Amino acid sequence: MLIIADNRIPLQAKENLLKHGEVVWLETSNITEESVSGHPDIFFCRSNKNLIVAPNLPEAYKKILTKNEIRFVEGSRIVSTGYPAAAVYNAVITDKYLIHKTDITDKIILNDCEDLQQIHVMQGFTRCSLLSLKDGHFITSDTGISKSLVAKGLKGLLVSPDDIILPGHSHGFFGGVCGVIDDKIFMIGNLVFYSDAEKVKTFVSMLGYKVIELYDGPLFDGGSILFL
Repeated sequence: MLIIADNRIPLQAKENLLKHGEVVWLETSNITEESVSGHPDIFFCRSNKNLIVAPNLPEAYKKILTKNEIRFVEGSRIVSTGYPAAAVYNAVITDKYLIHKTDITDKIILNDCEDLQQIHVMQGFTRCSLLSLKDGHFITSDTGISKSLVAKGLKGLLVSPDDIILPGHSHGFFGGVCGVIDDKIFMIGNLVFYSDAEKVKTFVSMLGYKVIELYDGPLFDGGSILFL
């Protein structure tokens, strides 16, 4: 299994993540804002059919994907600084839905997901803010996203972003803390430092997930952890 994660997550989290697979540490320069320049959810979007990557993802990472026989297609728009240029691949895709601010979504993603129902939200950094779980359940730290999903009959947990670290910003986002593989939710941080810890534990336990806390510190928004 190949794992893609921001090279700047805390050292203990890096060491523990290495126990679960081969990790590709993502870092870029002079492409987008420094605070999100290593975030997987800025450069990658996984649909039900393809792994879609920003065309200006550094070539070294494309070569790693090819070497590991991971099929990918390039999107149509480069990632750049500012909004929405940094958010065009930051969509959430489930077996039924494409969830994003769909007026900024890269057209390759839209074409790839033409058989899915679109849920338009106002938060362009959707994957940063939203963790999609099984059977139409989700956790989000964005009020607007929560309202949109509940209106579609999905079952969600709204949590606070206030205790989540994202260097350079007042706070991070819950989705960016996490990665999901099978019945495991990996979190960059320890829930003991999080004000909504008990709500999260109860919710994910109800769904049968096991939480793996990667380091003993506050929740850290690393732009999600991508498992391939």
